[in-house]
Formats: sequence, C-alpha cells, structure tokens
Amino acid sequence: MTSLSEFSYFVYDAVVYLMVAFVIFLIGKFVYQLLHPSFKVRDELVKKDNFAFALSHVGYYVGLLLAIGSAIVGPSNGLVTDVVDIAVYGVLAIVLLNCSIFLSDLLMLRNFSIRKEIIEDQNAGTGVVEGAVSVASGLIIFGAVSGESGGLLFGILTAVVFWAFGQLALIITTRFYNWITPYNIHEHIEKDNVAVGIGFAGAVIAIGNLIRFGLTGDFQGWLPSFTETSFELLVGLILLPVMRLVTDKILLPGEKLTDEIINQEKPNIGAALIEAFAYIGGSVLITWCL
Repeated sequence: MTSLSEFSYFVYDAVVYLMVAFVIFLIGKFVYQLLHPSFKVRDELVKKDNFAFALSHVGYYVGLLLAIGSAIVGPSNGLVTDVVDIAVYGVLAIVLLNCSIFLSDLLMLRNFSIRKEIIEDQNAGTGVVEGAVSVASGLIIFGAVSGESGGLLFGILTAVVFWAFGQLALIITTRFYNWITPYNIHEHIEKDNVAVGIGFAGAVIAIGNLIRFGLTGDFQGWLPSFTETSFELLVGLILLPVMRLVTDKILLPGEKLTDEIINQEKPNIGAALIEAFAYIGGSVLITWCL
C-alpha cells in the first residue's frame, strides 16, 4: 500500500514534469515564430481565422507532445535525470520537427510552396498534410527515444539518425502514394482539394506509426534496428493499396473512392476521412498483431 509520503512524491514529480513540458511547449512556440518571421502565429490563428494554419500548427504541437512523452514514459531514473532528459529531448524535438516542416516543403510537396498555400491561400489540404508530417515525425522520435539507448549523448545520436531514416521513409511514401492513386496528389492539393490532402495525411501518419513501432524498445544495435524499421516500412507500403481497396469495396460499397474525392464538383471530405482512417487503423492493427 502506498503511503501518504510516497504519494506526495509522485504528485510532486508529476507537477515538475508538467511544468518542464509546458516550458518546452513555450520554447517550441517561440522557435516556430522565430523561424517564420514573414507571418505572426497569433494573427493567423485569431485575426485571420486561418484554418489551414491551425491544422498545421496543431500537428506541430501534437508532434512536440509525442516527442516530449518519449522522455517521460518508462521507468524513472530519478527526478533530476528525468527533467534533464525531458529538456534535452524536448529541445531536440523542436529542432527536428522544424526540420521536418522544411523538408516537407523541399522534398515531399515540392511542386508548390507549402508556406504560400497555407499562409496566403489558406489551403486546408496543404495544412493537414504539414500537420500530419509533424505528427508522423513525433511518432518516429517517440519510438527512437522511448527505450534505453546507452546514455544521453548516444540517445541523441540514435534519435537524429532514426529521425532522418523516418524522413526518408516519408519521402518514399509520398512517391509511392502518388503512384498508387489514379490522380496527381500534388496537382489536386494545390487546387485546394482538402479531401486529397486528408487521404494523404492518413497515409503519412500510418507510416510514421509503423516506424515508431519498429523503433520502440531498447536499442539492440544499428543493423537490427534498421532491419526492423525497414520491414515495417515495407509492410506499410503494402498496406496502403490494400487499405485503399478495402475502403472502396467494404467501407464505401457501391461507390468509387476516386470519384468521391476528385470527380465531383465538391470533393467528399467524409470519404477522405474514411480513407485516412483505413490507413491509420490498419497500421494500428498491424502493431497489435506483430
């Protein structure tokens, strides 16, 4: 039975963790604004009611939350050590998440400017994709950091290396997803087709979740880790066309997903949400079964 003094220590530790996490969130907000001086976060959210930016920014915070959580979950190493870990990995996550946003503009949706689409055109389809990239990156960082890796410095190294592998996986996913769909996702997202963006965002998060699963656990060596994550990536790429077919034949019987998303005057956002759910739900089922 837990004594009152032990319970008070638990509460004290929890409050400290929350305070550190809150400070990291504030730092993350400050860094994001510092790296994007061409617009004001507050103006986009409050004055302009920019829904596309809200989707993107919430994804950034979710990714940051997952990255912070990676240092909190698991057995405690003592309050001071835990606080140092949360602070270090939190700051690292801020850097990596902002790099992910930059890479998504440069390499994933490279046919147009993501910043222009979100800030000037308020394109919600682009906003949901950028938010999904941040969530997927947060999942990858969570998997890379949550286990024992042999010290703080080596933990930072493994987090950066696996984050880089995850970004490569997301770039491959973009190319593959564009190949399996009977339309060009870049073209339709640029045309403000929110449904296309939602479907693609689901695929990105699904792959990020599978890579997280492959990385979760104590570090066993570079070769086993890369073998496991490569296997999860392969499973994820196989999952995408299978779940798209499942969406067509089972979740949307009698209707074609492509027609609902691009071949009607008003794209069916509901159908796109079902498609995204199929990808993410399929990835969750796989992690439960493997």
